[in-house]
Amino acid sequence: MPLHKLEHFDPDYRETFGGDDVKALELYTEGGERVGSVANVLVDDDGRFRYLIIDITLDFLTKKILLPIGLSRIDYPARRVYVDGLSRQQVESLPDHKEDAILNNDYEEKVRSVFRSPTSGVTYDRDTYNYQKEPALYGLNEQSDQTFKLYEERLVANKQRIKSGEVTLGKHIETETASVTLDIQKERVVIERVVPTEVGKVVNPSELQFQEGEVARIEVYEETPEIHKEAFVREEVRVKKVVERETVEAQDTIRREELDLNTVGNLHVEENPPTTDEAI
Repeated sequence: MPLHKLEHFDPDYRETFGGDDVKALELYTEGGERVGSVANVLVDDDGRFRYLIIDITLDFLTKKILLPIGLSRIDYPARRVYVDGLSRQQVESLPDHKEDAILNNDYEEKVRSVFRSPTSGVTYDRDTYNYQKEPALYGLNEQSDQTFKLYEERLVANKQRIKSGEVTLGKHIETETASVTLDIQKERVVIERVVPTEVGKVVNPSELQFQEGEVARIEVYEETPEIHKEAFVREEVRVKKVVERETVEAQDTIRREELDLNTVGNLHVEENPPTTDEAI
């Protein structure tokens, strides 16, 4: 598995560790002897610490070495990293770590072989080896670095679009009997026979003209109704959709795990705020 320098894997690692900088810690033995300082950290693709790059200053010996993380105990409040049993012989046997060193499986095996116990029973095979096979080298100190997770439930709201109904518009024909009123005119002939004003007056024979077959003609007219149907636009219907919004509130019971801390004896315990440091 490829290894990465801490700042390359997480440029904001100081914020990840709540402001703590592991690269600024001093390296001490469990007996309190300073043997160097942390120059950098190598992590795997999952962000788990695998090696500390240590600047060794042991007597007149100075060099950089790789220290498997399982051999150390990080104490951020004391700003120290403790390592037990790092001897001069081991330091001298370790390859001098260079910045441009190729960190392949064979290089790591040279480091592991210096710290591996003869009774570990681990046989190295570059094709099948993984860090879990040697918890003594790569597992965190369970006594001082125990980690467990607190879980909580949250309500997650999602929306789903479903068909709630359908509106269909159509037309049909209704019939009814309609009536209309129309005034029409009709002509009729009225014949009146009246007594002339010159009744009894003698007519001059020379003016008298008797004619047979004289006819008076009067044309008589009347109006007749003409009824027909015409179509007009009565109404216009427009169909559209509008979106109405409303807030829906849902309630449920959720659970959250809280930390119960019980101590025995006169102990000083510091509780740091939670960080996203899942790797350590």
